[in-house]
Order: sequence, then structure tokens, then C-alpha cells
Amino acid sequence: MSEVLSPQKPALTAKDFATDQEVRWCPGCGDYSILKQVQTILPQIGIARENIVIISGIGCSSRFPYYMNTFGMHSIHGRATAIASGLKATRPELSVWIVTGDGDGLSIGGNHTIHLLRRNFDVNILLFNNQIYGLTKGQYSPTSEENKITKSTPFGSLDHPFNPLALAMGADASFIARSMDRDPKHLQAMLLRSHGHHGSSLLEIYQNCNIFNDAAFEIYTEKSSKADEALFLEQGQPLIFGANKDKGIKLDGYKPQIVSLAEGHSADDLWIHDERDFFKAQILTRFFDNAATPGHLPRPFGVFFAHERPTYEDEMRLQVEEAIATKGPGDLDKLIQGKETWVIE
Repeated sequence: MSEVLSPQKPALTAKDFATDQEVRWCPGCGDYSILKQVQTILPQIGIARENIVIISGIGCSSRFPYYMNTFGMHSIHGRATAIASGLKATRPELSVWIVTGDGDGLSIGGNHTIHLLRRNFDVNILLFNNQIYGLTKGQYSPTSEENKITKSTPFGSLDHPFNPLALAMGADASFIARSMDRDPKHLQAMLLRSHGHHGSSLLEIYQNCNIFNDAAFEIYTEKSSKADEALFLEQGQPLIFGANKDKGIKLDGYKPQIVSLAEGHSADDLWIHDERDFFKAQILTRFFDNAATPGHLPRPFGVFFAHERPTYEDEMRLQVEEAIATKGPGDLDKLIQGKETWVIE
């Protein structure tokens, strides 16, 4: 008798992850590119659509779940991380993606973001950073530069901005990376790395808001300046950049310095990137010199830090199993009743 095999499911494509909803962002918004790259990489991770969940908060980026043919939830301002934590704790087998912005995730939701990172739930945070509030029409955000003139700060913002990746390192995030909307191949690679990490991953994505903060990251995205201003990190490789690959970064103690490979220095003199090095990752997050300053450091893109440690849901499962093994199955009615009663006569 011949064996009867179940029919093979057809391979998914990017189109399978698109919905019939009209994508409603401003023409030219960087969110279109990010949506496209997410839809492109999801077929590659080999997870059924019904096991993928996109959770967002409030903001332009938070329309994301409507445009993804997966399960999803457009939640409340700043609380996507809290909702995702609860979902992952109860359904650890799901692939959970959090889509948030610099306002949603770092202002009203900043507290939830840092606690998710320290707890290390196995979820993926996509932080769209455009350094402005776009949905509410152009107020300065937690990542806007000092002296930023906006509708809410007509004389310039007095706030010192958050550095998202430095903040994440302070919260003991187990994976942090950076990419940009206008480099599709790099963004796809970082999305796949984020998914592959077992633990909380934070991927900061520089996203252009062409209406309220146009060209905020142009120096890193335009061909005329990208090679000299963007430093792409590769594991085990020296930090080399420049249009002719003739510039490098070396460490003088803990201080990074730019050197010329055409003037007596070689790749052997340079800082070799190790994404497992916690202390060097902290230095990389501080490559934030003013781009107008002569000799300023380039802005790093890629995986800054990756370290696997136990996830919250794994530890919780072990704790529950140990409790059942030592105390037996729980009794909800008995728990609600408690150990003490009072009789009123």
C-alpha cells in the first residue's frame, strides 16, 4: 500500500503578506520602504502567517498591522511593548513583532520599552526614528536634536535628545542594531538578524518624514555623502569606511580615532568589530558627533551588540514547571478563596 502524503503547502511570497487595505501614508514617506522590506523577509523565516503577530501603538508607523496579512493589533499609545509582553508570556511559540516610533516608544512608552528589554522577551522591536512627531503634525520628539524649531518649539527645543541604542544598552538589551529606510538590502539583512536572535531585539530604523522633517538623515543615505558618513559594521571585520575604503577607526584607549589607510596605517591597526563586546558596543552607540564638525565620526549601521541570555518566557515556563513538580497542580477556586475566612454573626 502506497503512503499517502499530505499536500505540500505552496511557498509564501511577499504578496502573501500584503492586505487589500489602501496604504495610507504621505507620498514619499519612508514607511513604505520599511513595509516592503518586512513583507519581503517574512517568507524567508519559514513561519506560517497565522503564527506571526504585528503589534503597534499610536503614530504613523502604527498603521502597520492593517497592511500586514498576519494577526495584529493596533493598540494604545506607548503600550505595544506591554501588550506584546503579555502575548509572548502566554503564547511563546508566536513570532511577535512590535512596530513603534521615537515618540510612541521613547516618550509615553519609554518606561515599557526599557522594561521589556531588561526582561528579554523573545520579541522584535522595530523602532522607526524620524526625530519628529509626524501623526500630530510636526512637534519635536524625544530624539529631535537640541534647538529644533517646530510648531511646539518656535524658539528651539531645550530638550537633550535620547540616544535610542545607548538607552537600550543601559537597559541590558540583548540585541541592538541600526539600519535605514533607504538601504533595502541592509534593512532586510538586519530584519533577518533581529528575527534570528532569541531574546528582545531592538532595531532602530532611520525613517524619513518628508513632510515634517525631510532630509534628517540625508547625509547617511545620499550617494554623494553616504560612503564617508556611514560606517557599516561587519562581525570580525575592521572598521573601514570612505568612498575609496581608505579611512578606518582605531581605538586610543577607549577613544575612537579616524586614521587614513593611505598614510601609513593598515587594517591591522584598526578596531575589529565584535558584536559580543559589551563595552565596545557602548562606544559605538556614542558615535554621535555633529556631522558639521571637521573630523567627526561616521554613524554606525549594523549589529552593535548581540548576546543570548535566558528569555523571560523561558524562565517563567521553568518556574511554573518547578512549582507544579513540587506543589502539584494548582486549584484556582482554592487560590481565590485564600487561607483565611471570617464568620460574621
